[in-house]
Amino acid sequence: MEIREIEPRELDALLALYRHLNPDDVPLPPRPEVEATWRAALAQPGCRYFGGYDDGTLITTCALMIIPNLTRGCRPYALIENVVTHPDWQNRGHGKQILAHALRYAWSQRCYKVMLLTSRKEESVLRFYESAGFDRHGKQAFIARAPV
Repeated sequence: MEIREIEPRELDALLALYRHLNPDDVPLPPRPEVEATWRAALAQPGCRYFGGYDDGTLITTCALMIIPNLTRGCRPYALIENVVTHPDWQNRGHGKQILAHALRYAWSQRCYKVMLLTSRKEESVLRFYESAGFDRHGKQAFIARAPV
């Protein structure tokens, strides 16, 4: 599997993969808004979208955001979101490889920690993230959602 940053022209492949992340997600806005959001994300200095490719096909991805920080000796921290592997390629180690790549990148940028949130409750999913180097007991997460 080849791992690299997803290129701007690969938006459609990324969106197709995201359909497997949240099948019941709200519909996307009109295409110009989606493209503007994609351009804005790619313009953020600390934002990276990593993709894993099998023979040129995007099969796994995660997004990494590096946030500047005024504590911990001004070392940044990072957040990983939207981790997904296409169902046809799951259980082959691709998800763990994309996360390892994102972690190596974060460490190379001097991040002192990387956080990952998941809404999944299945023990197998939690064990997967632990096997990729994350500690489910290290911190307590709290989520606030916008009112509907």
